[in-house]
Amino acid sequence: MVEILRLKQGLDVSSFDRAFLANSLGRRLAAGGGSSLPAYLARLAEDRAEAEAFCASLNINHSEFFRNPLTFALLEQRILPGLIESRKAGPSSELRVWSAGCAAGQEIYSLILLLEDLARARGQPVPVRIFATDIDTDSLAAARQGVFAEEVVQNVRHRQLRDYFSMADGNYAIAPRLRARVDFSTYDLREENSTCPPASLYGDFDLILCCNVLFYYRANIQQRLLEKFCRALAPGGYFVTGEAECDLAVKHGGCHAVAPAATVFQKYRIGGSETNNLP
Repeated sequence: MVEILRLKQGLDVSSFDRAFLANSLGRRLAAGGGSSLPAYLARLAEDRAEAEAFCASLNINHSEFFRNPLTFALLEQRILPGLIESRKAGPSSELRVWSAGCAAGQEIYSLILLLEDLARARGQPVPVRIFATDIDTDSLAAARQGVFAEEVVQNVRHRQLRDYFSMADGNYAIAPRLRARVDFSTYDLREENSTCPPASLYGDFDLILCCNVLFYYRANIQQRLLEKFCRALAPGGYFVTGEAECDLAVKHGGCHAVAPAATVFQKYRIGGSETNNLP
C-alpha cells in the first residue's frame, strides 16, 4: 500500500507506524462496504480522490480539555508559576509556548485557561506568545472558531465555563480575547528544514506540548521529532507528551522527567547538568 500510494499517486505515508496504517486501512475498507483488500488497493492506485481521502484519514485530530489531570495540575501549581517567576529575572518577561499537533484546540485552550487563572491571582496579565500548529486545515479552522459541544467541555471547571466561555446555539464558545492570544498555523512536524513553525520565527520555547501524536509514527520519525522539539526548547524549557509516549521521551535522553508518573519533561541546561526537577 505504501508503495502504491507513492508510485501511483505521489503520496508518501511511509512515516506512519505500520500498525496505525493497517488500522486505518481496515476502517476505509469497512467504510467502503467491506470490499476485498486487493480490490481496494487497486482503487487506491487509480482513484486520486480515494487516495487523498485515505491520507486525510491519517490526520490525528482527537483531543480533550485537561486530558491528563496530573499533567495539568503540575502545570497549574508548579511549572507555569515557576516559569513566570523565572522570566522576571530574564531579558524578556514573555513566555513562549508551542502546541504541536493542536487538533481542534482543546489542549492549548486548557493551558490558556490556567494562564488566565494565574493572571487573576497575580493581579496582572501574564505576557505570553502562543503558537499552535497542525497539518489538518479543518482542525485548525475549528480551533480558530473555539466553539465546543457541551460534552466536550466536561473537564472544564464550572467557574471557567462561566468566566471564559459564552453560549452559542447550545455550544460553548471561548471568549474572543482568549482565541486572539493564539497564532494558529499549518505546519507539518515532519518538515526537515525547520525546527519550529515559521510563524514563530525562532524556537526558544519555554513550553512545548505534543500529546498523543508521536506514537502514530515509525520509530525513526519519533526520534527525529523528539530531536526537533529538544532543539526548539529553551534551556530548562518543558516538553509535555501523552501518557503512552513517556517512554519515548525518556529513551531519547534530551530531557528528564520532572516528577514520577508525570508526562512532563525538562530540557537539560547548557553543559548537560540536570536542574532541579521544578523551578
